[in-house]
Amino acid sequence: MADTVSREQHVYLAKLAEQAERYEESKGAENHVSLIKTYRAKIEEELAKICRDILDVLDKHLIPKSSQDESKVFFLKMMGDYHRYLAEFSTGEERKSATDASGKAYEDASKIAIAGLAPTHPIRLGLALNYSVFRYEILNAPDLACQLAKQAFDDAIAELDTLSEESYKDSTLIMQLLRDNLTLWTSDTHGESHPADEAEPNDD
Repeated sequence: MADTVSREQHVYLAKLAEQAERYEESKGAENHVSLIKTYRAKIEEELAKICRDILDVLDKHLIPKSSQDESKVFFLKMMGDYHRYLAEFSTGEERKSATDASGKAYEDASKIAIAGLAPTHPIRLGLALNYSVFRYEILNAPDLACQLAKQAFDDAIAELDTLSEESYKDSTLIMQLLRDNLTLWTSDTHGESHPADEAEPNDD
C-alpha cells in the first residue's frame, strides 16, 4: 500500500470534491458535476479498499494471535477505527454495516480495557477517545460521546499519580484531546465541529 494516498488525504479530497460538487450544481454546470462525482467515487473506492485490506489483516491474523490484553485492545480499537472510516463516507446498508461493526469492535475493546488496563494506560485512553468520536460523529449521539469522554478523563485524573514516566507524555496528550473534545461538544452541540481522534496529525 506504499503507493496509495494516505487516509487523511483521501478524506480531504473527498470532502473537497463534495464541496466543489455543491458549488458546481448551484451554477448548473452538469458536465463538471459529472466529472467531480466520478472523481469522488474513485477516491471513496480506493479508500474503501485500503480500509478493507487492513480490516482483513486484523480479522484473520492480528486479533486471533493476540494473547495480551494490551494487544487485544489495540487491535480491536484499530478495527473499530477502520470500520468507522468506512462509515464516514458509506451510505445505506453499507453505512449501517460499517457502523454496527465499528460499534461492536469498540465495545469489545472497552470490556477488555476496563478489566485489564489501568485508566491512565494510553491505549485505554486512546480507545475512549476514538470511541467517543464514533458516538459523536457516526451515531450522532453527543450525550453518549460526552459521557464516555468525561468518564475516561475523570478515571485517569483520579489515578494520575500512578502514571509511569514512560507513558506520561502519551497519556497526558490523549487526556488533553479528550478534554478538548468535551469543551467543543458541550459548547456547540448543534453546530458543525471536528473532534480530534488518535488518527489525526496532532497526535503522536
